[in-house]
Amino acid sequence: MRAMILERAGERLRQVDWPTPKARAGQLLIHVSACAVCRTDLHIIDGELTHPKLPLIPGHEIVGKVTALGEGVKRFRIGDRVGVPWLGWTCGECGYCQKGQENLCDQAKFTGYTLAGGYAEYTVADQRFCFPIPASCSDTEAAPLLCAGLIGYRSLVKTGNAKRLGIYGFGAAAHIVAQVAKYQQREIYAFTRPGDDTAKKFAMNLGAVWAGGSNELPPVKLDAAIIFAPAGELVPQALKAIGKGGTVVCGGIHMSDIPSFPYSILWEERSICSVANLTRRDGEEFMALAPKIPVRTEVQTFALAEANEALIQLRSGKIQGAAVLVTD
Repeated sequence: MRAMILERAGERLRQVDWPTPKARAGQLLIHVSACAVCRTDLHIIDGELTHPKLPLIPGHEIVGKVTALGEGVKRFRIGDRVGVPWLGWTCGECGYCQKGQENLCDQAKFTGYTLAGGYAEYTVADQRFCFPIPASCSDTEAAPLLCAGLIGYRSLVKTGNAKRLGIYGFGAAAHIVAQVAKYQQREIYAFTRPGDDTAKKFAMNLGAVWAGGSNELPPVKLDAAIIFAPAGELVPQALKAIGKGGTVVCGGIHMSDIPSFPYSILWEERSICSVANLTRRDGEEFMALAPKIPVRTEVQTFALAEANEALIQLRSGKIQGAAVLVTD
């Protein structure tokens, strides 16, 4: 099969002819039709997330059809359309797993990081961590739901019932979360790269009541803010934007160092929290909710062989919505 592999951090991906995997007990063999390109992929390729399983096939927002079943598979049949997310396996036995916090499992394995991912024509995945794809979504539209959507949804849940919601970094996750937040009748305040008028317009078209640069303060105090941009300097900026009792949620897997800030902007019961990975419950809830809204993802497609170009455009902020690799 064709695959794009990472051989060493900091290098470009290389297209190779790779052995097609076989489904082991409990696994699905999936013919990949689409795999979204995530900023986490950049963090892995750049070496900011250490200890990937090299050589690595990246990609963890996978949509495809089941072509073979491993022994004991009961949840899916050959021909089913499924999605594969970042969280690919957990032990099920540790304290975190037992408490319903499988996203924090110390033994967890991750698609496209410690497990082979979806920048290829085929992949295998544990049936327990795969999700049926809503019929209302095409393969390319569905792919960003598997991480941008799921992590965005988990981040949104962390904000509780916040009415006035700030979103910093208006990319793949933000453009999905904005649709969910609007459906929940929240007010969206979008923060983009300073001077990025295209992103501001994109946010307003998705229902934001205000859009400005990330160096600006909104016209009103916010109840909560979600930061998707991997920029630590946005944490004190977001703290200044929220009101008393508000929460700043850091939705990324990696962020640059947070600069020191005065206690006064944290005081009055403001809080900061992070989001780590996802749970299967997150996936089940979000995949049931998405078609009701309905969530519509904006995507730019690239051929599998163009993965490096997709990553370059994502890094430079040229992608509006989400980049998606297609195998056909």
